[in-house]
Amino acid sequence: MSVARGPGIVSVGETPSLRHPDAACSTAGLMAEAIGCALRSAGLAPAEVDGLGVASFTLRPDRAIDLAWRLGLRLNWCMQDEMGGASAINLLRQAWLALEAGQADTIVLVSGDHFTGANFAGLVRGYNRSAQDYLSPLGCEGPNPLFAMLTQRQMARTGLRREDYGALCVAQRQWAADNPNAAYRQPLTLAQYLDAPLVAPPLGRLDCVPVVSGASALVLRARPQGISVRLIASDGRYNADQQEGDGLQTGIAEFAPALWRRAGVGPEDMDVVSVYDDYPAMALAQLCDLGFADADDLPGFVARRIATRSLPVNTAGGQLSAGQAGTAGGMHGLVEVSRQLLGQAGGRQLRGPRSLRHGVVTGYGMVQLRYGMCANAAVLAAEEA
Repeated sequence: MSVARGPGIVSVGETPSLRHPDAACSTAGLMAEAIGCALRSAGLAPAEVDGLGVASFTLRPDRAIDLAWRLGLRLNWCMQDEMGGASAINLLRQAWLALEAGQADTIVLVSGDHFTGANFAGLVRGYNRSAQDYLSPLGCEGPNPLFAMLTQRQMARTGLRREDYGALCVAQRQWAADNPNAAYRQPLTLAQYLDAPLVAPPLGRLDCVPVVSGASALVLRARPQGISVRLIASDGRYNADQQEGDGLQTGIAEFAPALWRRAGVGPEDMDVVSVYDDYPAMALAQLCDLGFADADDLPGFVARRIATRSLPVNTAGGQLSAGQAGTAGGMHGLVEVSRQLLGQAGGRQLRGPRSLRHGVVTGYGMVQLRYGMCANAAVLAAEEA
């Protein structure tokens, strides 16, 4: 490994994904648990933290600054982001700039949400003005109907079958078996996937990301010691298609060639991959956008690289098995790739930390009248000071 230059991710923390949290559960409490876990892993005290970035839908009426006060943090840098699945990489990019500029020395990024049935239903009904004014009055609440249509379109264009989407879900469940924080760890067979009730054809229950309560956190330092994870390239597109595209490509397709050039590596160099997987179709779309797969051979790609797990994608189970804790869904993949590169992935560790070098993470979020308005990606590298 080369000598680390500039900032680095030094530790991660994550709560269990809770399907049925107890009455005492709160968003702030989950965030505090994830932050505490990450700081203990880094050997740091809260007094050493001088920067905080927060993403949450349910922390309201509190904000990042309220959370910092409750945690006893005195800050030089503070930021809040609410772009859903794109929030984590947004926060990472801004925190990196702040560390490079000397605005902070130790920054914690945390994403999390606690949902009850009632407040999740309220979130999807009034997710944004378009959902509130146009979709919800028609009974089209939440993303399932929109992404069912997108999946139909992807199947027609690429020849993918439900069995192919099932192979991805089964593979991610195999990864989740070694993730103690995952909501679903029990084995999943293709027959069980196909037998699950249909929600919005062709989407079955196991195609739709399960809602959980939880939080994820990262600790970044301006001058890390030992092994750390460095951001070597990142990019994002927002309203890339002005909601006029067919959804089969994300904004990642537009910037991916330049992202790889800046990183000095390509898809073939990635040791671990995380793509935002609210639905199997979106995981495959982003793998195409990044250059791992060809849209003309998606069924073959699934059989060769996903079903066999020869391409390590979503090695904590992804959101489809680990669960989506609101905005923490975007942080989940970033935490997992960082954990793998730091050599802290326990039973699912791919290889030793000195042989695992590169990873890539995507973010995708904010459904408007059609599909995700925000898409970003970060290429990471393990280094040692």
